[in-house]
Amino acid sequence: MRKNLKHYYLYFFALIFSVTLCFSFTTLYTNPSVIETLKSSGTASTGFEVASYILYFIVTFFVLYANHLFMKRRSKEIGLYQLIGMTKGLVVRLIALENIILFILAVGVGMLFGYLSSRVFAMILLRLVELEAVVDLTFSFEALRQSIFVFTILLVVILLQMIWIIQRVSLLSLFNASKKADERIKPFGLFQMIMGIIGIALIIYGYYKSTQLFNIADANAASNLFLNMLIILVSTIFGTFLFFRYSVAFLMNLLRIRKKGHLNVVDVLAVSPIMHRMKSNAKSLTLITTLTALAIGITSLSYISYYSSENNARQSSPYDYMIIDDQGIEFLDLLTDGGIEFEKEFYQMSEVELNIEELISDNLKDSPLFTNEMETSVISINDFNKRVPNVDINEGEAILTSYVNILSEIMPLQKEKNLVAKTDDLEVSLFVTDIRKDFLLYSAVNMGGPVLVVTDELFEDIAESGLVRTQIGINLTDKDDIEKAEAIYKSLAEVRGIELEIVEGHPFIHTPSSYEELRKQNIATFGMTIFVTAFLGLAFLLTTGSILYFKQMAEAEDEKESYTTLRKIGFSTSHLLKGIYAKQLFSFCVPLLIGLFHSYFAVKSGWFLFGTEFEAPLLIIMSLYILMYAVFAVLSIQYYKKVVRNSL
Repeated sequence: MRKNLKHYYLYFFALIFSVTLCFSFTTLYTNPSVIETLKSSGTASTGFEVASYILYFIVTFFVLYANHLFMKRRSKEIGLYQLIGMTKGLVVRLIALENIILFILAVGVGMLFGYLSSRVFAMILLRLVELEAVVDLTFSFEALRQSIFVFTILLVVILLQMIWIIQRVSLLSLFNASKKADERIKPFGLFQMIMGIIGIALIIYGYYKSTQLFNIADANAASNLFLNMLIILVSTIFGTFLFFRYSVAFLMNLLRIRKKGHLNVVDVLAVSPIMHRMKSNAKSLTLITTLTALAIGITSLSYISYYSSENNARQSSPYDYMIIDDQGIEFLDLLTDGGIEFEKEFYQMSEVELNIEELISDNLKDSPLFTNEMETSVISINDFNKRVPNVDINEGEAILTSYVNILSEIMPLQKEKNLVAKTDDLEVSLFVTDIRKDFLLYSAVNMGGPVLVVTDELFEDIAESGLVRTQIGINLTDKDDIEKAEAIYKSLAEVRGIELEIVEGHPFIHTPSSYEELRKQNIATFGMTIFVTAFLGLAFLLTTGSILYFKQMAEAEDEKESYTTLRKIGFSTSHLLKGIYAKQLFSFCVPLLIGLFHSYFAVKSGWFLFGTEFEAPLLIIMSLYILMYAVFAVLSIQYYKKVVRNSL
């Protein structure tokens, strides 16, 4: 074992990394202070258990791959043992003993790191959900029990994998295993070119289908959502495999043809190794690309929800507090008695039924999900100007506002068209001059639909023929008073209750609606989600990045003789590194770039189901992944430099 330290440290790192992730995560969600804090806030923690199973799967895959690579690098050593007379059974017992010793050490060190890092992760979690608590650094025997159980099973699986590898191969193949590619690429021909083009076409088709996933104009897309998602998944993944297996080879062959066989050192060290390991690279790069896209996509959607928490709360409650139909009007007196200064705005609203057929584009009208009639709230332009000044409309004109998110993405409306507004005693045609995103009314009143803004005269006519409701919007003058105002709000809620009562088809709010309460609820819910998904995303990232790094280390060792030959015939280290840089650019940047494209189209197809912000959260997550991949690429290049310098 002392003589094999240069091989062991790679495998040992993989084991320690896996144990650290699992133990820290298990310790976190079994920490009493974390459990009590989350329970008191009403935040569900059931997602932890599901996430732990996913984490175990990621770790199992990672360790099995690392063990396979470790055994491949030691194949010549195993062959020597058999050559001097050891039986396969004796070799198996020897390697098994080494694995058991490694596992005991790795589990011990990993648990220590996991124990120490669990408190940091717990503090991050409570920070995300905006809860204050003292997180004690406690040792969890439940986490110890679960980790020992999982890694004992993993050890058994690894031993079986090792036995299978040793028993199934011949002595001669062991001496050549480390130098043998999974399959040498065949001479490039018409079939390979066609398959390469098909691979690119499948990826483009998958991207196109993702843009049509929630297109209600397509009746088939609306009714076969699951089938379309499956088609997108299969075409994208299979297209990615064909891209790496054939398309890349096609492009590299074009490069070789263009150079008419006159390859420089960069071509020899970059193009040739990639081509001659193509099938092996295609499978691993497809897997890495898929995992990268999955991790970025899930983490981005979770972060979109978290990032949009405040905006979602503000859309539901556009003011700090809102009083509907004077229910809870005493809240104003309580604020005054508490010395809290505030500004208030009074609104009157009624209801109309809209016919929006002309506002809908023609391709949506045949959709089974399309409806040209909806009930919505209506306010006067005078009240609208209290929130949005300097906006005016003439007689016969109207504005639609508060039309965003899911409804606007699935069924966009066209402005400068006519709609029909109806009540029991009135029907009028209005020209829509603008469609805006401004929010004025409490979402429970308007049920999340658009708000119609009409002239003051028309609103009076509508109010005479229908029910008129009132809303008082309250904004605190000094935001530092929010804690005192929230205490008053909660005391009033306890007295009056916060449930909705349906009276003649209209919801009446027994207490004022609180923006801060809605914001905290969103933060607590989505903060838990982003923490769990980010933790799993980190595991995916470290797994894929480590696999690429391990693979490049193995290839560097395999190509050491080539570097020695090139150094002997006069090429300097700087010449060789140019080719190595090109190879690392392909190995790390191409799967990452394709993974970014995959995740972009996946997130773009349905981001509006998760929040109101798209660009900023997605760019932040992608930037973090690019940065982490860059770290692995730099580590890989540094290892190559060491191999090249030691090759002569």
